[in-house]
Amino acid sequence: MLPHDARPACAAPAGAARPGRAGLAVAAAILLVELTWLVAALPGAALVSDLTAIAVAGWAGHACVRAARRHPAPLRRFWVLLAVTMGLAALGRAVWTVQRLGDDALPHTVLIGALFTLGIGTGTAALLCCAATSRNAVGRARTVLDGVIVGLALIPIGWVVVFRDIADADLADPLRTFGLLYPMLDLMQLTILVAVAGPARPMWRPLAAIGASLGTRAVADAVYVSLFAHGSYAPGHPIDVCWPLSYLLIGVAAHYPPPPAWDAEEAVEAPLPPWWRVALPYLPVGGAIVAVVLARRPTGQTPHLVFVGMMALLGVLALRQGLAANENLRLVARLRRLAYTDQLTGLPNRLTFTRRLRRALRDGPPVAVLLLDLDGFKQVNDRFGHVTGDDLLTSIAGRMKAAVADDGTVVRLGGDEFAVLVDGDREVRPEHLAERLLDALQPSPGEEEAGVHPSASIGIAEYGPQHASHTDLLRDADIAMYAAKAAGKSAYRTCTAALREAAVGRAELIADLRRAVDEEQLHLEYQPIVDLATGEVRSAEALVRWRHPRLGLLTPARFLPLAEETGLILPIDRWVIHEACRAAATWRDRNPDATVAVNIAAAHLRRPDLIATVTSATAGAGLAPRALTLELTESALIEGSDAVLDRLRQLRELGIRIAIDDFGTGYSSLSYLHRIPATELKIDRSFVARLGEDARAYATVEMVTRLADAFDLTVVAEGVETDRQHEAVTAIGCVHGQGWRYGRPTGLAGLRAALTPAARNRT
Repeated sequence: MLPHDARPACAAPAGAARPGRAGLAVAAAILLVELTWLVAALPGAALVSDLTAIAVAGWAGHACVRAARRHPAPLRRFWVLLAVTMGLAALGRAVWTVQRLGDDALPHTVLIGALFTLGIGTGTAALLCCAATSRNAVGRARTVLDGVIVGLALIPIGWVVVFRDIADADLADPLRTFGLLYPMLDLMQLTILVAVAGPARPMWRPLAAIGASLGTRAVADAVYVSLFAHGSYAPGHPIDVCWPLSYLLIGVAAHYPPPPAWDAEEAVEAPLPPWWRVALPYLPVGGAIVAVVLARRPTGQTPHLVFVGMMALLGVLALRQGLAANENLRLVARLRRLAYTDQLTGLPNRLTFTRRLRRALRDGPPVAVLLLDLDGFKQVNDRFGHVTGDDLLTSIAGRMKAAVADDGTVVRLGGDEFAVLVDGDREVRPEHLAERLLDALQPSPGEEEAGVHPSASIGIAEYGPQHASHTDLLRDADIAMYAAKAAGKSAYRTCTAALREAAVGRAELIADLRRAVDEEQLHLEYQPIVDLATGEVRSAEALVRWRHPRLGLLTPARFLPLAEETGLILPIDRWVIHEACRAAATWRDRNPDATVAVNIAAAHLRRPDLIATVTSATAGAGLAPRALTLELTESALIEGSDAVLDRLRQLRELGIRIAIDDFGTGYSSLSYLHRIPATELKIDRSFVARLGEDARAYATVEMVTRLADAFDLTVVAEGVETDRQHEAVTAIGCVHGQGWRYGRPTGLAGLRAALTPAARNRT
């Protein structure tokens, strides 16, 4: 059990619920007795009505005090004010009863009016302290004004509905006249309740009961005013039961539990209110305008009360619109900050940067842009999480701002990309500014220990005659930034004509490459792979070439790296696989055992549709799967996941052969040879080229050959160009050889000629 002092504020003691329910039952029973007494018109109905109202109001006040004790601190003031309101209601009704019994009349006195009016004030203050009310003074003032607008608008409407046909009624007494305004004050409070029970959270259940209480009291006051104005009201009228009923509803509201998880409430953005809630304070205004016209007397005069009410309404409307205008100005300022400021770092954002850059170019040079991209920031997010990444971005923004000072404008363009605009009469050179930025981004001791290493690659572009607009200047800064990354990162580069031409040429080449497959600009050449024991051509490797319409024949080294960067390697690989399978199907009539080898990019190896691509190519060409070899680089295999290894095993089960290309140049791992379902090892040409000149190269090739034998893998020596190299790889025991010594890459016709019976005996 929790000790008494540790009991949660929102949890009421179990024993406390029973007295609360008992009090509610007694209050309801008293109210039922009163209703029966008044309907039956039994003697002493007026006194019964007064005593019931006093008793129920006192009980409701006690219930509110108990609610204040068990509710959390933010709600205690709400219940205390409601308790005071009920106490004032009980006191006012007691004074009313005493004075009525003494004078035998309806006592509209200053003291009673003050007590009831003060109760309306404390009740309104309670509504402004509830959970859903706006937290700022302007919002609360707006809510009160909305209620006042509704109340004042009801004055001319009430006059037309209630008093138009009793113009001779005695309304000269200010106290009696003020008593006629109670329905207006009730509806004012009800309007405030509707406003504060806004859509920020689900309706708090006590507010519904309090709203029913206000509605009941408004009906009672309206009927009382109408009966009083017509001179037909007498104490003990059945309408009197409505006032204690309104108090009972307040007591019911006090028995509801606190809102759940109040202390752990999370701030969420409130949804937009419905249109009727926004229009609520203004809807009665239209009726008030019509009522003013109808309230005019035949002499053309407007009743004094209606005139004063309309003047007050106009004043409140003007004040309300003034608040709305002020809020609109604040909203515009906030929206402007959101539109032009980065919310994480507080720096100007891309939109602000673009506007200032364009203005600087209109004002004239010198103008320079430094574009910064953080190095390895994705690894920070992946390793430490986005919260740490956001903290790092905020820290870097502060360092950059301090390093640049008044010599430029630092902005965050988005993600991990920043920029610095240097314009006007600033004398600092952009290169010096870049050096200061690189120094500022050196990791602090704490970041060094945590493994967070903020650094940046910086590209610099200075405005000149070669720039037609701000986009050209940004393009050059971007070109220089990528050049800085290529130079080893944590460096800066200034855009030059050579860098610009290289970048433009690269972009044009990428654009041309996108059309190369569709326009049949690619073709294959085949390099023979021979059996070193017999000299017979047993296979051929398909090598892709590009007949560029403007640049001529391009080797794979010229365009395949671009294809891998842009993802174009995937459609190129698919085309090569299908084309090589079709070609192999045509030469197998010359040599049924000949196979074709195709290089596969690492990106394609990671795709689940690789198996479908390969099976579709072999089936479409009518080629046996065992006649196709997929060549995969060692590093691509090592970086592969378990899913990649499973995919390779499925290919082997279909009969596809797997070759590890350029073996010895990647991250060699003997453990992976146990897992990779390879059939061949291709020794890299860098080792073969040194055979006969470097004893270590000879030992390396010999070691790889023995290793392959241990794993039952066929060895292919690549790059054999001389007779001496041929003799060396043959002596070592390599099974197959490939290189210019046996034939240069050639077209399909040349390969078919190499596969003729006459060509099989060449050594």
